[in-house]
Amino acid sequence: MTSLDPRAPLVLDTRELGRRPGSQREVSLTEPAPAGLGIEVLQVPEGAQVEIDLRLEAVLEGVLVTGSARAGLEGECVRCLAEIHDDVVVTFQELYLYDDLGDQASGADDESDDELNTLEDDLLDLEPVLRDAIVLALPFQPLCREDCLGLCPECGARLNDDPEHAHAEPIDPRWAALADLEPEQ
Repeated sequence: MTSLDPRAPLVLDTRELGRRPGSQREVSLTEPAPAGLGIEVLQVPEGAQVEIDLRLEAVLEGVLVTGSARAGLEGECVRCLAEIHDDVVVTFQELYLYDDLGDQASGADDESDDELNTLEDDLLDLEPVLRDAIVLALPFQPLCREDCLGLCPECGARLNDDPEHAHAEPIDPRWAALADLEPEQ
C-alpha cells in the first residue's frame, strides 16, 4: 500500500517506463506551488504556477529524474523592506530507487533512509526534490538591488528614494534643555 496519492499534482506514475534500463519519457507540467516553497522573506506564493520540464529515465536501480523548474517569487528586501518580484529557475537530478532495491540499500544503515528516495508502487513524489532545489537556489538575504542603501537608522526613511537624506547634528543630551532657550536681544 502506498502513502502517495496518484492524483496529487507533483506525484508522477512511472509504470509506462517499465523496468527496462534506457527507456525514457519527457514530461512538461504546470502545477500550483505547494505551501511553504521558500524562505521567510522570499518565496513562491502558494498556488502560483510552477513550470516543470522533466526527463524520466529508467536505470538499473530505479528511475533517474532530471529536470528544471521555473516559478515567480515574491518577498521583501532585507535592507529597505521594498517588495521584490522575481523569477527563479532551478535544475535538479534525483534517483528514485525501486521499492525492492530501496529496502536492500537502506537495510545497512537506518540513518540513510532520509537520503534515499524510493518509488512507491511505481509512483514518485517530486515535491521534496522541487522544494530542496528552489529553497537552496534562493539568496539568504534577498535585496531589491545590489547597491540597496537600506533604511535610515534614525527615522526609517528609505535611502534609495533619497540618497542625500541627512539629519542635523545630534545635540548632547546634557545640553538639550538649553536648545529651548531663546537668545536675549
